[in-house]
Amino acid sequence: MTAPGELIIEPKNGQPADACVFIIHGLGADGHDFEPLVPALTLPDDAHVRFIMPHAPRLPVTINGGMVMPAWYDILAMDLGRRVDEGQLMKSAERIQALIQEQLDQGIDSQRIIVAGFSQGGAVAYQAALSFPQPLGGLLAMSTYFATADSIELADANRHIPIEAHHGNFDPIVPETLGRSGVERLKALGYEVNYRQYPMAHALCPQQVGDIGRWLSERLA
Repeated sequence: MTAPGELIIEPKNGQPADACVFIIHGLGADGHDFEPLVPALTLPDDAHVRFIMPHAPRLPVTINGGMVMPAWYDILAMDLGRRVDEGQLMKSAERIQALIQEQLDQGIDSQRIIVAGFSQGGAVAYQAALSFPQPLGGLLAMSTYFATADSIELADANRHIPIEAHHGNFDPIVPETLGRSGVERLKALGYEVNYRQYPMAHALCPQQVGDIGRWLSERLA
C-alpha cells in the first residue's frame, strides 16, 4: 500500500509540541474528517499537543462491490465478527507505529503519545497501540471493533495502557454489540477499559466530544 501522507496540526499556541495525538479515520474518509474535532476539544491553552491524522490508501473494498476508496484494509464480509484482510490491517498498523516512532525520534515521550481511531481506524488503533513495544499514553477506540483479537501479539509495555472505548447505541454500521464484545475480550485479557455509550448512530456527538476533551486533558496533564 502506498502511504498518502498525513494531516498535521501543530499546537495552537505556537509552542513546540510535547505531546502527540494520532486520530485514525474510518472507511471512505481521510485525515481531514476529524480536523474540526481539534478546536472542539477545548484543550487547555498550555497544552502543547500535536495532532496527526494519517490518510488511508485507496483500496478496492469487497463489501462495497470492489469500489476503490480510502481504506485501511479490505472488509470481506459484514458478518457478526467482520471478516477482514488482516494482512492489510497489519500493514496499516505498522505504518501508524512507524509514525509513532518518528515522534519518539523527535523527542516526544512515548507516554505522551495517544492513539485514537474511529470505526475501521479504531481496529487499526487497537492493533497499533496494543502491540507497540514502548508504553503509550492512551488508546481511544470510537465506534469500532477488535478485529485482530485472535491474532495480535500483545506488547508487555502496554499491558496497562489507559483505554477509553466509545460506541453509539443506535449504530447501524458497527453494531454496539460488536464494539462491546471487543471491550469484553480486552477485559478478559486483563486490560482495564472505560466503556461509554451514547444515544447516537455511527458518528460523534457533543457529549462524547466533551468527554474526549476531558480524557485527553487528564492523560496529558
